[in-house]
Amino acid sequence: MATEIKAPTFPESVAEGSVAAWHKKPGDSVERDELLVEIETDKVVLEVVAQEAGTLAEVTVEEGDTVESEQVLGRLGEAEASGDGESESQDAEDSAEADSGGAGDDSGDAEPAAGGTQHDVKAPTFPESIQEGTVASWAKQVGEAVKRDEVLAEIETDKVVLEVVAPADGALSEIKAEEGSQVESEAILAVFTEGGAGKSASADSGQSAEAEKGADKGDSEDKDEKVGDKILAPAARKLVAEHDLDANKIEGTGKGGRVLKEDVQKAVKDGSAKKSAKATKSADNSGAKAAAAGAPSVEGERPEKRVPMTRLRQTIAKRLVEAQQTAAMLTTYNEVDMGAVMDLRAQYKDTFLKAHDTKLGFMGFFVKAASEALKRFPDVNASIDGTDIVYHGYQDIGVAVSTDRGLVVPVLRDTDSMKIADVEKGIVDFGKRARDGKLGIDEMQGGTFTITNGGIFGSLLSTPIINPPQTAILGMHKIQERPMAVNGKVEVRPMMYLAVSYDHRMIDGKDAVQFLVTIKELLEDPARLLLDV
Repeated sequence: MATEIKAPTFPESVAEGSVAAWHKKPGDSVERDELLVEIETDKVVLEVVAQEAGTLAEVTVEEGDTVESEQVLGRLGEAEASGDGESESQDAEDSAEADSGGAGDDSGDAEPAAGGTQHDVKAPTFPESIQEGTVASWAKQVGEAVKRDEVLAEIETDKVVLEVVAPADGALSEIKAEEGSQVESEAILAVFTEGGAGKSASADSGQSAEAEKGADKGDSEDKDEKVGDKILAPAARKLVAEHDLDANKIEGTGKGGRVLKEDVQKAVKDGSAKKSAKATKSADNSGAKAAAAGAPSVEGERPEKRVPMTRLRQTIAKRLVEAQQTAAMLTTYNEVDMGAVMDLRAQYKDTFLKAHDTKLGFMGFFVKAASEALKRFPDVNASIDGTDIVYHGYQDIGVAVSTDRGLVVPVLRDTDSMKIADVEKGIVDFGKRARDGKLGIDEMQGGTFTITNGGIFGSLLSTPIINPPQTAILGMHKIQERPMAVNGKVEVRPMMYLAVSYDHRMIDGKDAVQFLVTIKELLEDPARLLLDV
């Protein structure tokens, strides 16, 4: 008797999903609890497993189709349905494929690919707020062996980097969207062929194969390139040029020692691949042709290089200019004595670390103080939508995070109900995933208020720019000891300047000043946060 395979029950906030990948095909035998299919929603990827052992009899929803909660995806037949005959038939097919493709193991890898099923590799479905993206890099090249769900390419949008994975084992047979090209939602990026194409031979004879491909197409810029003793992927080569690194000092983790984008990013972070003074001088004299591939330069005593602005950086620039052109932006300043918070942190930081497995920083106190102040001054927590004012009955605070790609602002939801430990854990997680480009779009949307901390870079005082459609932003700065008058005496105190930029169309100066004073008072007497006074 056939058993229906249904999509999971989606959360209330998720209306529908799409079939990301089937891990079994009709006729395949299935064990109980074995993964059958993955459903991708706008927030998470859900797995559908077999409720019992059997054979996948029918697939009613293909990959890429949109499905609703608990929709029937296929049917699972009884285990006996597979039978010995079917198994033998499958074995015969496998044997026939092996016989017909056996010569390919020794002579090459092009023919097995040609006989496999072909798929269009498409860009992900972009959210409504994103119109297009840029092909940031290809992790695999034409003919290179690929495993199912292995990353093929990265698409950079103005908010996040999206990964495109392989639909099955096989190889790319054609790339239609080169690195740097603009693509729309679900645009065809490449053609993928199932089967044994690429094989391990691509690793054994990788250099010669890539050279032949480059000669055939006359376009070596988008292929692996040998720099010194290293083979660099295109995206890696671009990063090496941008950061002026010594490729020979970078350890490649790709197939055959190939240097990948991730290897270069690690080297940039570690500072382990900087050129020596001698190498730099030599590179200047020779023109550094390989490094200049992604960044045209002007040679001589006053060198220059030109690199395209990333999509994220373009979006940041556009939004900042729009904020200054559309908002009546004003900034008010104050200073806070951080002595009480620092004493509290020093007293409990070890206990806090043991209890919550995360360090106690300053940001947790600022987020909690801002949440309390936002409740008292609802205008500061509001946003402007055209000619309407939207008052939010909750506090969602965005925390600005600096990355190599630019500034991103992930959002902590319902901060009023969060504990300081939850805030600290959330910020650490956001920071790590932001630098890895793994933040989801939904994690950076919304927000009723923003906090930015220039103090970690040494900023003593600055004027933050509002993040529209929000109406205010808090700027933190460096803690610096200064002589202060305390009860008629001069004392050296750890002081921090605070700045609140606000939209004067919405917020009056009195409210902005009192909002900032409230944050100051809460931080100078942290017990107020616990007593709600």
